[in-house]
Amino acid sequence: MPNEDFGKLITRKLDVNSDAFLNLKSKHIVTNTDIAPIVDMLAVKYRTKKAFLNDFTSLHMVVVTLRCNSDCQYCQVTREEKNSKQCDMTIRTAKKIVDLIFKSPSSNIKIEFQGGEPILNYSIVKYIVKYAKKLNKKYKKQLEFVICTNLTLSDKAIFRFFKKHNVYISTSLDGPKELHDKNRILQDGKGSYDIVINRINEARSVMGEDGVDALMTTTNLSLKYSKEIVDEYIKRGFHGIFIRALNPYGFAKKREKEVGYSTDEFIKFYKEVLMYIIDLNIKRTFFMEYYATLFLTRILTPFSTGFVDLQSPTGAGIQGVIYNYDGNVYVADEGRMLAAMGDKRFLMGNVYKSTYKELFCSNMMIDLIKNSCLECLPMCSYCAFQTYCGADPVRNYSTQGDIIGYRPTSEVCKKNKAIIQFLMGLIEENNDEIMDVFWSWINRSKRNKREVCIETN
Repeated sequence: MPNEDFGKLITRKLDVNSDAFLNLKSKHIVTNTDIAPIVDMLAVKYRTKKAFLNDFTSLHMVVVTLRCNSDCQYCQVTREEKNSKQCDMTIRTAKKIVDLIFKSPSSNIKIEFQGGEPILNYSIVKYIVKYAKKLNKKYKKQLEFVICTNLTLSDKAIFRFFKKHNVYISTSLDGPKELHDKNRILQDGKGSYDIVINRINEARSVMGEDGVDALMTTTNLSLKYSKEIVDEYIKRGFHGIFIRALNPYGFAKKREKEVGYSTDEFIKFYKEVLMYIIDLNIKRTFFMEYYATLFLTRILTPFSTGFVDLQSPTGAGIQGVIYNYDGNVYVADEGRMLAAMGDKRFLMGNVYKSTYKELFCSNMMIDLIKNSCLECLPMCSYCAFQTYCGADPVRNYSTQGDIIGYRPTSEVCKKNKAIIQFLMGLIEENNDEIMDVFWSWINRSKRNKREVCIETN
């Protein structure tokens, strides 16, 4: 608002028939009529934003092995050598985990296989898929599978199994060959780009174009490849990219000097990538940036999103949970990473020793939830961006020493604020071409129509 109008508003001198007042009234910020219906309407909006809580835990990440055949520069976990089979999940543990997963009240269950490299324990992957589908004949949930794999050990027989059982692939592609091969190195010292590209093509020939998606991680080497990374994804047939920053765990933390960068450097890089992607869309190449799409959905629609790191209260434990190869259960993958570094603060329990209630209703979980509601947290409680952001108590604990965190020195807060402000600046320009791009991302559609999306996860 112009300062003059704002001054009149707070002194109650703003004309109730003025455009300024009517604009605020249409957004339910002020009213000059009965307040009860307005409160009821705002309550509906608030419940809609928090509707993800109704589903409780829908994402179940299962670490079938710690073994890996890669030596990635930014690996977030403590991986084990290819022959360390003592770090493989057993059938007995896998069964206990699946039995526990189906105790979740959520009608939607996504089982995501992680590692290490999960293909190194492929027999357990197959067992879990088949056993979960068998159990689901009784529970009748919406069941989905995803495997996070570097693809280097996969073949057409594996892809045929995935096709038959609707297992989607999430792989890693950091950009063009020269960048990917510097970041994602195999244990024999060779780059993995050529193998990954061949496997993506093989997988698509069996599973279809939508059977494979990819994720990139930004290192300091990535910063000079803002356009080339996007071009590589488009060249390989992907329809979007998640510009992901490094996580401060595992080798990424140990090798921070080699792979790291400042938050300001990442924000500059992110903005460059985003504007390049927007320009491509204006020129009729449909391509999304997924992190921006999460924020845009929250800013421009009444709906929440299914992204664990942007929830209030936290999505850790109550929306997503991770089961380690040994049956230990953690609130989030980052909690497992901290445990691998010697800190078990976010260990919920073990599938052999803990009941479902003991895991999900523990004092630790209650403490985590009540200290991750942005509406109650210092500085977040009066932040203009509160409704678009989320709490990440595990990251706060890792980087700042407690689960609440301290916003003035929080790099995650700084990053999210910068991105939200940048997006809002673009929205404020009211450029029809840019707004059509944003709505096409929200609607996951090449059609540039400003329709409110229903499906946002």
